[in-house]
Amino acid sequence: MKLLIPKFALIIFAALVIPIASAQDTAAKPAAPAPALSSSQALISYWNYVGRKLTAMAEDFPEDKYDFKPNPAERSFAEQLIHAAHGINIFVELGKGVKPHLDEPKRSDFKNKAAVVEYVRKAFADGAALIASKGDSGMNDLVVDPWNHQPFRLYEQAWFYLEHAGEHYGQLVVYYRVAGLVPPASRPKK
Repeated sequence: MKLLIPKFALIIFAALVIPIASAQDTAAKPAAPAPALSSSQALISYWNYVGRKLTAMAEDFPEDKYDFKPNPAERSFAEQLIHAAHGINIFVELGKGVKPHLDEPKRSDFKNKAAVVEYVRKAFADGAALIASKGDSGMNDLVVDPWNHQPFRLYEQAWFYLEHAGEHYGQLVVYYRVAGLVPPASRPKK
């Protein structure tokens, strides 16, 4: 009888502890990480990030301040957006094999804020669609830079024009601050 009690206790202990330890092991294992994005997927992710920020500014900035300039020598708020989106459109045209329109649209070509917002939104949407359609291999295609007439990979042009748009985003943050406003991305999250 003395031997049965320890064996019985050992069986009960094993029945209670082993399932708990197994459950803890299962719960402690982190989920497998998602696979890394391909080069073109990573580019689209950042592309859309910058596009969302510029579009949010275009939608948010008061229409009566769209022609605001921190000083007379600068572009207006609307002209900054148009300039950034125009660069994106040059990339899209290069990617489509079309001779890019290098002449930037004038502010007077846009009758109101809604037209500027749509121009910015469409430029980034067209760029994302082009990158997605080209994929990793197509983004390696050679294109000729319209400014210095040198061959570059389409990837390089995408990153160049995306960085250019990001620089103008930074300038527009200053426009917000000088106008006494807070940019959308700097506002507290609700």
